[in-house]
Amino acid sequence: MTLHEIADRIQTGLNVTCFDGSLKFDCGDAGVIVLADNQASTTDQDTDCTLRLSQDNLVKLLTGKLNPMTGVMTGKLKISGNMSVAMKLAQLLG
Repeated sequence: MTLHEIADRIQTGLNVTCFDGSLKFDCGDAGVIVLADNQASTTDQDTDCTLRLSQDNLVKLLTGKLNPMTGVMTGKLKISGNMSVAMKLAQLLG
């Protein structure tokens, strides 16, 4: 699954649920997905919170196969910035 396909799926969720704040999934060389202004895009910009993880782990996170807390504790997921924005992500994914 490409980052554009992942962003499109996230956008489908944003069309139903409002996400307040801005968050970036930083997948390194694979690129980024930014959630800002209730839109998902692959254009990089500064955000309130950044989640650094591999593209594979991003897919696992979004499909419920990677628990966020387990990801952080095992080093598969690194969070920087405003933690309250990261917590709002659970509402979007739920």
